[in-house]
Amino acid sequence: MSSDDEQAGDGEQDEPTSANTDAATPDGPAAERRSRAPWLVAGAFVAAAALGFAGGVWGGHVASSTGGACDAVHVASGTLPTIVTIAAHGSSGSGTGSGEIVRSDGVVVTNDHVITPAVKGGKIEVLLSDGRSYDAELVGRDPQTDLAVLRIDAGDSLPTIPFSHSDAVDVGEPVVALGAPLGLSGSVTAGIVSALGREVTVPTGTGGTTVLTGVVQTDASINPGNSGGALVDCDGRLVGVNTAIATVPNANGEAGGGSVGIGFAVPVDTVRAITDELLERGKVSHPSFGLAASTVTQETAAAFDVEPGLFVESVVSGGAADKAGLRPGDLVTRLGDVTAPTTATLARLTVTSQNGDKVDAVYVREGKEHQTTITLAPLPTSAR
Repeated sequence: MSSDDEQAGDGEQDEPTSANTDAATPDGPAAERRSRAPWLVAGAFVAAAALGFAGGVWGGHVASSTGGACDAVHVASGTLPTIVTIAAHGSSGSGTGSGEIVRSDGVVVTNDHVITPAVKGGKIEVLLSDGRSYDAELVGRDPQTDLAVLRIDAGDSLPTIPFSHSDAVDVGEPVVALGAPLGLSGSVTAGIVSALGREVTVPTGTGGTTVLTGVVQTDASINPGNSGGALVDCDGRLVGVNTAIATVPNANGEAGGGSVGIGFAVPVDTVRAITDELLERGKVSHPSFGLAASTVTQETAAAFDVEPGLFVESVVSGGAADKAGLRPGDLVTRLGDVTAPTTATLARLTVTSQNGDKVDAVYVREGKEHQTTITLAPLPTSAR
């Protein structure tokens, strides 16, 4: 099993989470995407089934906080004109989610899983706060960070949302979430930043899972349909893109339901970097280990008298692992500083590393221990 197929294997996840924007149908709430992973994408409301962008003036208004909370009336009046509702239609189904205008010429940021139904020959529509609707062009998408960039032809004077910086966000500060939960456009909820720097394992729109790092946790109510919408500070500056919620498991241990006061947003610095790269290149070149692996747990290792770690199932020809000498059948017992690594370790290192970073590895082949260094790099073109 590759890292893309990994459910939350380690870390602090205690409650199931759901992609908060597991879309809602235009006709009424549909079943959320279910996952046994603790984190569930906020999700679009589905039927089937992130510098300097501050190019526009945010209503010329600076909001304030009162009594430890944002003045939500002023935040809403200044920010809602920059928030859009997104409808994606395709052969696999349809759904709605949220987004925000980040450039006055019609550039919109949302979650990748919101637009997934329309990727293969489908249609994406963007509804502005003033009721105007436009067909959208998909500029680029990045399932690994669950972000996507759209463009609409609505002139060059649209209101835009300003960006904050991740290092300006503090635990306990008040925030406001805006979007279209359950397809209800223009909805606003308020809360605080509950925690920073979370790691959240969520399902992707393309199948499998990804690890979102540095995530902002909030108790502002987020529900299916909020995905892709904005989490802003009291000055209306983007703090993060709402993406996932924690949910209480049902009797079968599956995640589902709506907000329980634990939501997650992709941090603004990630949103800024990914958006810039998608606008410039149409894609994001993430580093890769170039291998598929499955976790050998402590129990399995004891049963077969081997060490716990990562069993290498396949290696991409010309990829990082291949160049480091790894082969199918090898058992990786240390990866970086982690002994007995899991597929979650592999995913975490992938999303927190840069191309060219070197990761030391210890592996066992035919009973003998070896050491190597893996230099992370994008997958070869032939393997993408």
